[in-house]
Amino acid sequence: MDILLGLLTLPLYALVLWPLVVASRRVLGVRIGAVRALCGAGFGWLVAGGIGQAFPLSLMHNGAAAIGLLIPLAGSAFLATLIFLFVAELALPGGFRLRSLRAKVSRARRYSQISRIAIKHGLGRYLTGRRDPDLARGRHAKLARSLRRALEEGGVTFVKLGQLLSTRADLLPAVFVDELAKLQDSVAPARATAMWAVLAEELGGSPDDVFAEFDPEPLAAASVAQVYRAKLRSGEDVVVKVQRPGVREQAERDIDIVRRVAAALEERADWARSLGVAELADGFAEALTEELDFTIEARNIAAVAATSCPSVALPTVHKALSTERVLVMSRLAGKPLDQAPAADRKRLARSLLRCLLDQVMIGGVFHADPHPGNLMLLADGRLGLLDFGSVGRLDAGLRGGLQNLLLALDRGDPAALRDGLLEVVDRTDEIDEQRLERALGALVARHFGPGRTPDLDLFTGLFRVVADFRLSVPPPVAAVFRALATVEGTLAALDPGFDVVAESRAFAVEQVGAGLRPDSLRRTAVNEVMALLPVLRRLPRRVDRIGAALEEGRLSVNVRLFSDERDRSVVTELVHEVLLAFVGAATGLMAVLLLTGTGGPRVAEDLTLHQIFGYNLLVVSALVGLRLLFVVFRRSGRRSRSAR
Repeated sequence: MDILLGLLTLPLYALVLWPLVVASRRVLGVRIGAVRALCGAGFGWLVAGGIGQAFPLSLMHNGAAAIGLLIPLAGSAFLATLIFLFVAELALPGGFRLRSLRAKVSRARRYSQISRIAIKHGLGRYLTGRRDPDLARGRHAKLARSLRRALEEGGVTFVKLGQLLSTRADLLPAVFVDELAKLQDSVAPARATAMWAVLAEELGGSPDDVFAEFDPEPLAAASVAQVYRAKLRSGEDVVVKVQRPGVREQAERDIDIVRRVAAALEERADWARSLGVAELADGFAEALTEELDFTIEARNIAAVAATSCPSVALPTVHKALSTERVLVMSRLAGKPLDQAPAADRKRLARSLLRCLLDQVMIGGVFHADPHPGNLMLLADGRLGLLDFGSVGRLDAGLRGGLQNLLLALDRGDPAALRDGLLEVVDRTDEIDEQRLERALGALVARHFGPGRTPDLDLFTGLFRVVADFRLSVPPPVAAVFRALATVEGTLAALDPGFDVVAESRAFAVEQVGAGLRPDSLRRTAVNEVMALLPVLRRLPRRVDRIGAALEEGRLSVNVRLFSDERDRSVVTELVHEVLLAFVGAATGLMAVLLLTGTGGPRVAEDLTLHQIFGYNLLVVSALVGLRLLFVVFRRSGRRSRSAR
C-alpha cells in the first residue's frame, strides 16, 4: 500500500519540482535533460527543507520574518539545484544514457587491454608524456621494435595505424619507418560459416542462389576482408571481396580510443604536439572508415579508371551485387610480377611509374598502395591493378605545387624548390624562408653535385628538412609520398636498375613541354581571358567613379569592425561574462556589508531587515557566480571536443 501511495504521489512531486527545473535551465542557459534536472530539483528541495528546520519555530511563526526568509529558502533550494547540476556536468558531461552503457563498458575493457599491451612492451612511460634518456640520445631501435610488436598485438586497427606511420618519413626517424614497414596485414581465414552468413545477409540470399559458381576456399585473407572466386549466371568470372564479421565494430571502437589517446598525448607531451598526433589520428580514422565501406572502394575504382592510362588495366565493379560489406568485381587473370619476362620488365616498370604519376599529377585521383601484391601481369602484356581501398586525392592547387616541386628539383633551383615546397605544406607564420632556402640549397648540392646521381634518398632528405622546420605535410601529399615510396620498392623488385628519379624528372619535363605547345598555350590564354572578362567590363566604370569621387573630395574608405560573425560572438561572450562577474561581485559585496552591519529595523530578536536583504543578495551573488562558472566550463568543454 505504501509503495502504491508513493507511486501515486510521484506526479505531484514532479509538478512541485518542475518550477525549479525550468528556472535552472533558464539561469544556466543550456539544455539539461529532464531526469537530471528533476534529480537536481529534488536535491535542492531537500536542502531547503533542512535549512528551514534549522530556524527556530518562533522565528517561523513571525509573519514578517517568515516572508523575509522565504526568498533565502527558495534561493537555497535553487542554489543547491544548480550546484548539483554543475557537479553532475563535471562528472558526466552531456548526461548519462543507459543505452550507451554497454558501449562504455566495452570501450573501458578495450582500454584496459590496450594499456596492458603497451605496458607489456615498455611503452607505458611514453603514454604519460615522460621522456626516455635513451630516446633523447637517439637510441630509437629498441623503441621501434617494441612499438611494432605492440601494434601487431593490438589488432587490425593498430596494424593499419602502424602501416600509415611507416609512410610518414617526414615525421618519424628512419629506424621507425623501416621497422613499421614490417607490419603485415595478413591473418588466418575466418570461419566459413561466419563469412557465408555475411554474404547471405548482404546479398539477400545464399551465394549458391546468386552466383552460378562460388568457391568457398578464399583466394586471400586479410584483417579487413577475404576474397573468393565466383562465376556469374552470365558466365563471367568474378572475385567477391567480403568483409570479415565484427571488424567494423572493433575498428570503430579502436578509432575512438586512438582519437582519445591522441588528444590526451597532445595535451601532456611535447613530442606529441610536435608530431601533431591529433591530426594524424583524424586522418587515420577517416582513411580506415573509408576502407570499411566497400561502396567507397567501388567509387574509387571508377575515379581511378577515369584518369588511368591504357597500359594498366583495372577491374570492373558489378554495382548491382555490391554493398557496404561485399564487393563483386571482374576477375583479372594473370600471374605475379616476379614471373614477368626479363625483356619486358623495363617497359612494365616505366608503364607503372608513368601511370601512377599521371594519376597524381593530371587526374588527381591515384592508387595509394601499389605494392607487388596489388599488381599482376595480364595475358595481353598489360599490368593489372587491384585493391582500391586506399586511394589518394589531390586538388588542382596541390597538383600544381607538386609539379613545381619536381621541376625545381630537376633544375636544382633552391629558391624555386622553396616556393614549390611551401605550396604543398601547411606553413607557419614564424617560418624563416631564407634559412629554409639555404637548407634546400644544401640538399640540392648533396644530391645534384658533380658525379652524383639523385635517388630516392633525395626525398628522405626533403622529409628531414620538412621535419626540422616543423612544416606540416597535408594528408593528401603524405599519401603521394607513401605511394611513391611503395612503388619504388615494387619497381626495384621488377627492374633493379630502374632509375625512378630520372624517369620522374623526364615525366615532369614532358608535362611542361605539353603545356607549352601552341594549342595548350592558346587554350590556357582563352581560359584566362574568359575568367578576367567580367573584371575588365566593370573596371572602366569603377575607375570613373573613383576619379569623380576624388575630384569632388568625396573619396573615403569604409572599414567594418567585427564583420566576421565569429568576432562578434567572441566579444559578446566576453562582455556577457564580464557583466556577470561584475554583478556577482557587487551583490556579494553588498551582502557582506549588510550581514556584518547591525543597523536596520528588527524583524525578530536576532534578525534585522538589513540581514534579510543580505541573505537575499548573497543567494543572488552565488547564483550569478555559478552561472558564470557553468558558462565558462561548457565553452571550454566544447573547445576541447572540437579540438579532438
